[in-house]
Amino acid sequence: MAKYRTRLPQLNGTRILTDGGLETVMIFQEGVELPYFASFDLLGSEEGRQRLRAYFDPYIAIAKRDGVGLLLESATWRASADWGAKLGLDAAGLAAINREAIAFLAEVRAANETPATPMVISACIGPRGDGYVPGALMSADEAVAYHSVQARIFADTAADLISALTMNNIPEATGVARAAKAAGMPVAVSFTVETDGRLPSGDTLQDAVDAVDRATGAYPAYYMINCAHPTHFADALAGNARIMGVRANASRCSHAELDEAETLDEGDPAELGRQFAELLRENRQLSVLGGCCGTDHRHVSEIGLALRTAA
Repeated sequence: MAKYRTRLPQLNGTRILTDGGLETVMIFQEGVELPYFASFDLLGSEEGRQRLRAYFDPYIAIAKRDGVGLLLESATWRASADWGAKLGLDAAGLAAINREAIAFLAEVRAANETPATPMVISACIGPRGDGYVPGALMSADEAVAYHSVQARIFADTAADLISALTMNNIPEATGVARAAKAAGMPVAVSFTVETDGRLPSGDTLQDAVDAVDRATGAYPAYYMINCAHPTHFADALAGNARIMGVRANASRCSHAELDEAETLDEGDPAELGRQFAELLRENRQLSVLGGCCGTDHRHVSEIGLALRTAA
């Protein structure tokens, strides 16, 4: 049963940390093969589940150290029809994986949550195509049809909200929000941006937020930015009260440069923490903070320290 679906703590003054870059940690640090960046593959074996448990342990410790909440993100960024087909999964197999991903996080929460550290279960929905490249754009109606499958599954689990991560164009972001609304699920829509602060589609961040709000009656609980470095989006973020979350990359590289990289750019955790402190000073509405590609518990620890100074 969902615990926070109707009372998300991040909307009521509670600041929440997230994990870092699950897929990049597994691939580059632990040497795990994740075909098509599909971290849900870890749920298929006890070894993979143990890796996931161990992955979350330091983030749990950091949140408890700092007395803040923790958002537990499901390993389902790639668990939709097109990506599942590449891995030989049919609709029934994908449905089972999506349910199992949330059940796994419910176990993590039951074993670790405290009154000072509420743990929100986020059901992750990723883009239909490449998160960095818009490609052949769907219409909003097509996006509703595609993403409704996952949204309906998550509605019958312990997930507290849907997080639509790495959205790179307005129609798909609109479709995910509408799919969540139809399923009765709160949703956070998270855009990725290029080094100029614009979506890969060329739209400004403000225009994207405004367009989705207009098309959905401002349904998203809040918006986020993920898979970009603070230097890419700090100016675009300023003054946008609807953007309440940031999951930043460790690297200052562009998406194109990251796609071509053969080694992981881990950036500077301490510097990233200082940049988050500055973001918090300029954007007091931010309540969900953590990492994305190239980050791990070291980066999130520094972000947690930034939260302490901004409290």
